Amino acid sequence: MNRKYKSTPYHHRNIIQGVQVRLIFPSERKRWDTLIRQHHYLGLKVMVGKTLRYVAVFEDCWLALLGWQAAALKCKPRDQWIGWSKVIQYQRLHLIANNTRFLILPDLKISNLASRVLSLTLKRLPHDWQAIYGHPILLAETFVETPRFKGACYRAANWQVLGQTKGFSKSGNRYYFNNCPKQILVYPLTKYARKNLAGLNPHPSWRWPMQSCALSNKQMENLLLRLRRLPDVRKPRGIRHPYFTVLTIAIAALLGGEKTYASLAEWAGRLTQNQLKRLRARFDKKRKQFIPPSEPTIRRVLQSADVESVEQCLGDWLLGIADDHAIAIDGKTLKGAKRENGTQVHLLSAFLHNQAVTVSQLEVDEKTNEIPMIKPLLDDLDIKGKVVTADALHTQVKTARYIVKEKKADYLFIVKNNQKTLCDDIRILRENDFSPSTPNYQ
Repeated sequence: MNRKYKSTPYHHRNIIQGVQVRLIFPSERKRWDTLIRQHHYLGLKVMVGKTLRYVAVFEDCWLALLGWQAAALKCKPRDQWIGWSKVIQYQRLHLIANNTRFLILPDLKISNLASRVLSLTLKRLPHDWQAIYGHPILLAETFVETPRFKGACYRAANWQVLGQTKGFSKSGNRYYFNNCPKQILVYPLTKYARKNLAGLNPHPSWRWPMQSCALSNKQMENLLLRLRRLPDVRKPRGIRHPYFTVLTIAIAALLGGEKTYASLAEWAGRLTQNQLKRLRARFDKKRKQFIPPSEPTIRRVLQSADVESVEQCLGDWLLGIADDHAIAIDGKTLKGAKRENGTQVHLLSAFLHNQAVTVSQLEVDEKTNEIPMIKPLLDDLDIKGKVVTADALHTQVKTARYIVKEKKADYLFIVKNNQKTLCDDIRILRENDFSPSTPNYQ
């Protein structure tokens, strides 16, 4: 239990000067969660996405608790203030953290404690996030319920008020009106946070491979129709759930950020009856309801699936729903992955520029190189009207001709000294040698 401090200005100053903020230890998780459930007006059910839990201490006594989680998926005043497009929003939403819980423990009435704790937390938050999750955060956000609270400690710490929510809460996949609008506040953690969040060309360290995203019912149905073309590789005995249904649910859960078989099954269990019906899930006549696939079912289906067929189908589907007109081609040698003869495995991949989602991938045979593998990599993809980018290795006449004539796409290649004649020709070009751009009047 926390000791009670004498209510004098002298002791208050000592506490304010000596208070420290740190991440909780794993052994303190249960205590932290229990205190939030008992004393925070919202309680605690679950914290979403990437999370950090902090405690403010003075002489080993707990004074305050703070919880941070993934940013709100949609917040109109915040998104308008940043000025980013929907594509960039989904790509960089992981660069924002949400202060979802802030609790000064009961029986503590210390002037300026909340502002001091909040200030100390903001100083270390970016470094902790970088150390634990491998990428920085540029902006902090929070939602203060009015008129229950005034948010004075946030404004005292120079947080900016952007407006108010409309007073809706989300439960499952539905929104309902709760008549409790919340004040929206943000705090830039870097000097040019707003500009960098909305800019077209952020620093490479801010990119994060394949951000999680929630698929709409229509998108899941469209994916299901594509996966229905794949043959069921399971033995017919004991089959209860359609093959394409389990694949669709598993892929949608993976795109939603789930990573383990157990979490995939939990995600499936949160689907509504209407969603399960649209995904052709098994109907239990006794219980008179649609049943989601279990963890063992999902595991067996994914382990037995024809990976190449699923990847081809998924890549083509991703190209269709992604608002991305640029496809990058790049090859990487896998560290630690070796063939039976001792040679290292080398992969050639095609992925979307903005979303960083791989749409096609194949292994480069040890007896060849990346150059002749471009054609089989792109053969099954509909890239008409898109731009293909690649490094200097692929600056080849045959590759360029294939992309333009056969795939009806454009290309942007790098020219280095491996094409010496072409490189020399480019060096002597002047600006006047290029025809002026023709404006497009419509």
